[in-house]
Amino acid sequence: MIQLTFASLQVKNLEASKEFYTQKLGFEIDNANPQACIFKYNQGQASFAIRTPLEPLDDKDLGIGVALWFAVTENVDELKEKLTANGLTNVGPIIETPFGRAFHVKDLDGYKLTFLNEK
Repeated sequence: MIQLTFASLQVKNLEASKEFYTQKLGFEIDNANPQACIFKYNQGQASFAIRTPLEPLDDKDLGIGVALWFAVTENVDELKEKLTANGLTNVGPIIETPFGRAFHVKDLDGYKLTFLNEK
């Protein structure tokens, strides 16, 4: 294997999650159908999908143990302020990581999204 080319996250409520990713985080929809929605970020440099469950789900957070990392070109301090101004309340503090400055956001299903200024 040489690289991961795509990720798809199962979500409990596709429409609510689409609204979260577009309205709160500013992701753009690349393609959508009744079972899935593919997003592009940073003019298509990153893409992933959310989708309806492939099998029955229980009441646990789906995202426990899952994190997606997005390298961003804008300053993470400014991005965090922008997301907070969009009404996002589940934003962690800015942290120093071995890879650069970052902060985490949890989506509606508990998936952790990390936005990072790479070193």
